[in-house]
Amino acid sequence: MSIGERRPGLSGGGDDEAVRLDAALPDIDWSVAPVGTVFSRFAAPSGELAVASLGDPADPRVVLVPGATGSKEDFYLLAPILVAAGYHVESYDLAGQYESAAAGPVAGGRYTYELFVADFLAFLGSGGPAHVLGYSFAGIVAEIALVQRPDLFRSLTLLTSPPEPGQSFRGIRIIGPFSRFVTGRQGAGLMIWGIVTNRNRVGDNRLAFVRDRFELTRRSSVDDIIGLMKRVPDVRSQVAATGIPVLVATGDHDLWPTHLHAANAEALGARLAVYRTGHSPCETAPHQLGRDMLALFREAEGR
Repeated sequence: MSIGERRPGLSGGGDDEAVRLDAALPDIDWSVAPVGTVFSRFAAPSGELAVASLGDPADPRVVLVPGATGSKEDFYLLAPILVAAGYHVESYDLAGQYESAAAGPVAGGRYTYELFVADFLAFLGSGGPAHVLGYSFAGIVAEIALVQRPDLFRSLTLLTSPPEPGQSFRGIRIIGPFSRFVTGRQGAGLMIWGIVTNRNRVGDNRLAFVRDRFELTRRSSVDDIIGLMKRVPDVRSQVAATGIPVLVATGDHDLWPTHLHAANAEALGARLAVYRTGHSPCETAPHQLGRDMLALFREAEGR
């Protein structure tokens, strides 16, 4: 597949086993980890981060990083697919989020790009080069980290990450034109309200888990992240210049319209994958996402 091309079938059409498997996904208990998951703590610059690992540590490394209001559990359906293909998968909660809630800035400080990138690079550096996925906000962090330390990346997947630099909410469907009037705290409040009132229409088990997760997540971290997403640095040309293979993956009902993700993929020199789902393909289309990530891994590994 050529760079920037949308492969036939990625939107969910055709005779595709991955599509059929995703259509049959049950509403799992998201508080129960896949069999074999190992939990640990990582001493990052901002504090201790909660980590989940699956697979043989001797296998090639994959690091999956969740976004704002998310956690390592968001990859409970995706990780076993990658492990079955011969990879060791790790994920951690961002500083201030869920079981990493105690990590963050010194008293009175803010959650900044510098804080998140420092944690990210420390985690990558602790285990060697990895195939990396950055989900939503974490995609921004991953791009900045890649520019600083391309030697730590084998490939990069940007999963429903903001596709435009600057005030990234301006391109969101319907409410984009009004987003410039909303502060980080107001935006965070609206997002949290939408999640806990199930505007995403998730299953009962998923809804119960994300509501419980907010009991630990620091509200200040969410406020600051939304503020950061209104100031996204443009590092696309620098990412492309590294030559690291990149996949831009999104749902056709994502917060941002597909044409913006397509333009972002073009600017990055990346592949584009579009699925018939929303903002969370790792939860709703893990087999399709896993299939396309594994193709990216093979490209990066030259096989």
